[in-house]
Amino acid sequence: MSPKSVVVTGSNRGLGFGLVQQFLKDPNVQHVIATARDVDKATALKGICDPRLHILQLSLGSDESIANFAEKVSEIVGESGLTLLINNAAVMLPYVTKQKPDRKVVLDLFESNTIGPMMLTQSLVPLIIKASKRQEGDTLSVSRGAIINIASEFLGSISENTSGSGEYKAMAYRMTKCAVNQFTKTLSIDLKDDHILTAGICPGMVQTDMSKGKGQLTIEESSSQILAAFNKLGATHNGGYFRRDLSIIPY
Repeated sequence: MSPKSVVVTGSNRGLGFGLVQQFLKDPNVQHVIATARDVDKATALKGICDPRLHILQLSLGSDESIANFAEKVSEIVGESGLTLLINNAAVMLPYVTKQKPDRKVVLDLFESNTIGPMMLTQSLVPLIIKASKRQEGDTLSVSRGAIINIASEFLGSISENTSGSGEYKAMAYRMTKCAVNQFTKTLSIDLKDDHILTAGICPGMVQTDMSKGKGQLTIEESSSQILAAFNKLGATHNGGYFRRDLSIIPY
C-alpha cells in the first residue's frame, strides 16, 4: 500500500526532488508536501503541474518556520494525519581535523543535519501518530505511519570509516550523520507503542551537487530504488540502518 501523505524535506533539488517526482507517479498518494528554504527560487518544483503537490517554505534552523510548517501540514492532511516523513535535507561543509577550529561551521552543520530534522520530527510526530491510529493491529509500514531519515553509509557509519575526513573534508559532516543514526534508533523505541516505523536508508552515491556529480547513480535511479525499498519496510527494519537494497549497514 502507498502512503496517503508524505513530507519530503530539501526537495527543491537533488534526491529530494527525485523522490517528489517518484511519489507523484503513484496515483494512490493524495498529498506530496515538498519543502524549500526559498519557495520563489524552487523553479523545478514550481514547474510540476499536479494538484497533489504542495510546496511549503521550511527553514530547519528556525523554530518559527518549523512551527508554521507543521501547522500548514496539519491543515493539508486533516484528520487523516501525516503518513510519511522523509528527512532528506542536509548540507555538507568542509571541516577537517588539521585546521583552525571553527565553531560556527560545526554548529551550522549540526543545526541543518541533526538538530533541525530532530525539531521538525518532534513537531510532526502528533500528526504521524494520528495517521497510525487509523489502522488496527501491530503492523509497521510506510503506509501506516513512518519516519525515514536519509542516511549515509560512506559518511555516517563509524565502523565503515576508513578514510577519515576524506576527499569531501567531512569530519564534522560524518558526526552529524552518525548522530542522526542514534536519533533513528531512539525514535524506533520511543514510538514503538504508537506503531510508527523508523529507519535510516542510504540512497547510495548519487550524482548530486553534494557529491560534486561523482555519484554512481542518477537521481532518478536512486530515488526509484529507495522508494521501492520504502514499500518493503516492516517491523524487522524498525530502528535499522540500511542500504537501498535493505542490506544492513553496520553502525
